[in-house]
Formats: sequence, structure tokens, C-alpha cells
Amino acid sequence: MASLNLLPHPPSCSFSSSSFHRPRCSTLLLAPKPSQPRPSFLVKSAVGVAEPAAYSSGYAGDTSDSISSLKLNLLSAVSGLNRGLAANEDDLRKADGAAKELEAAGGLVDLSVGLDKLQGRWKLIYSSAFSSRTLGGSRPGPPIGRLLPITLGQVFQRIDILSKDFDNIVELQLGAPWPLPPLEVTATLAHKFELIGSSKVKIIFEKTTVKTTGNLEQLPQLEVPRIPDALRPSSNTGSGEFEVTYLDSDTRITRGDRGELRVFVIS
Repeated sequence: MASLNLLPHPPSCSFSSSSFHRPRCSTLLLAPKPSQPRPSFLVKSAVGVAEPAAYSSGYAGDTSDSISSLKLNLLSAVSGLNRGLAANEDDLRKADGAAKELEAAGGLVDLSVGLDKLQGRWKLIYSSAFSSRTLGGSRPGPPIGRLLPITLGQVFQRIDILSKDFDNIVELQLGAPWPLPPLEVTATLAHKFELIGSSKVKIIFEKTTVKTTGNLEQLPQLEVPRIPDALRPSSNTGSGEFEVTYLDSDTRITRGDRGELRVFVIS
């Protein structure tokens, strides 16, 4: 057990040239200076080297430090998965587990008091729905890869909390017969959004516009005609719901009404 002694006589210590600032003492005796209202004690360690008494700043257990670590774990779990297009079952489980840990640490999201955090342009870095190999995820959508020469580029969500605009922006590269170069386009799926709970959001589809980029960016924007509601599949009504399960200034996690996990970072 460490011993404390407050006798006024000086300690018997030896110093080494390599560590002059740390005395090695068989017994360390300290008396408070008259100018100090409270004494400062040193505790003799088991190896005979005087060490400061245990002190914690609280940093190691800070919530912010823990959150940062969990965010890195999530980013590590989804990296290399091409936003979920290359994910297998094991990848899906790891990503879901890392997301749940961050969600638990962050606590419940209340958009009624933190709606401003939704504002901005968010970049999609992972979607479990893309593992189905279609751009629609668990909903009907164009396939990618083998059946059609469609290459998925970056995907963004642009949210304006004042106008209630909620746009999904998808960069695509469409294959063309040789020797023509691929056609690069940006499709914007415009929605309006509304809160239907403290953390749940409903989006209502309005229109789709397509704009060519690259060598053909001078072409005008094209609005894609909307499929009449009578002809629209019941599984694709043009609206959807999702819950925001984690949200801070640069990271957002959502879970869709069909269980889709999506991870975004601010762009």
C-alpha cells in the first residue's frame, strides 16, 4: 500500500543524470509550502519511483471521443463496398452492427428541435438497398452492371428545411455503342418532405429531371414525364418514409420503411 508522510524533515533521494527531473526515493516526505492553501501529495509507486497521484481529466471517457471512435468504425465497415453495391451478407451484417452501436451512443434523434441539422447537401456513402444490384434498392429500379450498361456515380441528397425541398441527385454513366463515348447524366428526383414524428420523415415525389454533363453539358435539362398514378406499381407510389436514427453536423444514418440502412456524410 502506498504511504503518505507529512513530516517536515527533507527526503533522502538519489538522482540519475538521465532522468534528473524524477527522483528515486526510498521514502518521499513532502510538506506543503506556506503559500499553498492546500497540500499536494505524491504517492510512492511500487517500484520506488515517485508518481503523481491518480488524476483523470475525463477526456478518455468523453462522449465526443466515444462517438468519434464509433463513427470511424462505421466508416471502416462500409469502406470498399462501393456504396453497398459490392456488399455480401457478411458485409451487410458488419455495417448494420457498426451503425447500431453509433445509434445507441448518439441516443434518440428529435428533429422537432434539431431540424436545422438536416440542412445541406449530403453524400451517400452506403446503402444496404444497393446490395440488390438495382438503383431502386428494395423498390423497382433499373438494374446495373450486366443487364444494362449503367454505371452509378456519386449519389447526394440535397435538403432545404425552409422550402421543404428534398432532392435525390444521382450521377450516372450510360453506355453507348462503339465508338461513341459513354453518356454522362445527372438525374434529380425532386421531392417535398414533412415530419411525421420526432425522427421520422415522409417524402412526396414531384418530378425527375435529367441533365447531361461532360462533353454534352450544353444540352438543356430534360424533365422526365411522370408515370400516371393508375399505371404506377403499387410498390412504387412516389412517396416514402424513413427514420433518422443518428444525426450530427457531418454524419447522418437513416433507416427506410423497408429496412434500408443508409449512411451519409455532409458534402
